[in-house]
This record gives sequence, structure tokens and C-alpha cells, in this order.
Amino acid sequence: MKAKEIREMTADELNAKLKELKDELFHLRFQHAINQLDNPNKIVECKRDIARVLTILQEKNA
Repeated sequence: MKAKEIREMTADELNAKLKELKDELFHLRFQHAINQLDNPNKIVECKRDIARVLTILQEKNA
């Protein structure tokens, strides 16, 4: 997900996306723990998307 796409979202959409990404991260970590995750880089990518969303939320709140 690109920062440009995130900036176009409203605050409510960003909060919904943040919840969705955190749920996805939980499931990825669970799959990794039981050795069913094919690509562990998905965890890193998900964390970066969460950081992007949080950063843009902070910018909108300021």
C-alpha cells in the first residue's frame, strides 16, 4: 500500500484500515508460529503498512 493511497482516505477509513491490518498481522504471526507461512516478509510488509497508516493519522490530527 502506498502513502499516496493512504493520504486520500478519511480518518474513519484509516481507523478501519488500521484495525484490518492489525488483524492481518495477528494472523500472519500465528501462521508463522505454526510454520504455515510461506513468505515471512509479509509480516514486515504488514508492519510497515501499519506504520504508514499511523503516521498519516498523526498528520491529519495535527
